[in-house]
Amino acid sequence: MSTDSGSFFQSCWWFWFMPACYEYWWDLFVSISPYSWGAIGTALAIGLSVLGAAWGIFITGSSLVGAAIKAPRIQSKNLISVIFCEAVAIYGVIMAIIMQTKVIETAEGVSPSAYAGYGLFAAGITVGLANLCCGLCVGITGSSCALADAQNPALFVKILIVEIFGSALGLFGVIIGIIMAGKCAYE
Repeated sequence: MSTDSGSFFQSCWWFWFMPACYEYWWDLFVSISPYSWGAIGTALAIGLSVLGAAWGIFITGSSLVGAAIKAPRIQSKNLISVIFCEAVAIYGVIMAIIMQTKVIETAEGVSPSAYAGYGLFAAGITVGLANLCCGLCVGITGSSCALADAQNPALFVKILIVEIFGSALGLFGVIIGIIMAGKCAYE
């Protein structure tokens, strides 16, 4: 690390992320602790999953309430769509628990594995983005299910099957995340 002058704003101690502090951009990523990469991945897994679930519940819930004005019979039957959206958040919580079990302190004098940090980051972002898309998919399909059921009750089961397939996207993301995190160890 080098600085050209003694200026506070050019100090690499305070502004370690500045390009002038590193010869190559890759040095910035190498200087970040593998534990930080794992923590960021865990936060992305749970954060994006909860965001996807909340977005899906918002989309489904608003259509369900609006359609229930015309056909009150759909209120309880279409709550299954909200439950599917909530399952997306649960996928993120499960993955965050699995990822946190991988974080162990290394022995004295041994540096933690960068592979584990990058692997947990990749697993977290994979699960988070898959569940964000899944929450949107289930929310939009649940909204369509509520509106279609208000018009024609025979369409409920048909659209519910499509919603189940949309919910499987989040489960696929969790399975891939478990496989990715399974190879990570800080030792």
